[in-house]
Amino acid sequence: MDLKDIKNIVALMNEHELSYFHLEQGEFNLKLKKGPDADSIASLLSAMPQVAAAPAAAPVAAAAPAPAGALPDAAPVGESITSPMVGTFYCKPSPDADNFVEVGSTVSEGQTICIIEAMKVMNEIKAEKSGTIATLAVDDGTPVQFGDTLFTLK
Repeated sequence: MDLKDIKNIVALMNEHELSYFHLEQGEFNLKLKKGPDADSIASLLSAMPQVAAAPAAAPVAAAAPAPAGALPDAAPVGESITSPMVGTFYCKPSPDADNFVEVGSTVSEGQTICIIEAMKVMNEIKAEKSGTIATLAVDDGTPVQFGDTLFTLK
């Protein structure tokens, strides 16, 4: 195998986004790797929990007294409206339109309050109860999971 053939293999690796290539023909053995070495990544990952554990413990201990004093403010204002599916949250029907609802808006049962895009399908989410929007818990264009709080009603 000559240099031209190896360059062609590298071009094919780039074209098909391959990170590893191995060819054996008789006595000839060629291995090509692109990107970080898996062994070095594994050693870095095994070291990470030790490094991350110490800094994470200190802020939790320091932050514990603060929420205790803030519990009345952190308590839910009313009933939560949660996401019925996994997808991307949108608070308006199109980028140049007004939001379906704002904090302080009064909503009635069955009124469209947002859209969740799932698999390129826009799903209108409707209010299950009447009330006033107390909080908007998700930013426009943010991914949401099933059960995530989207709004809180008073």
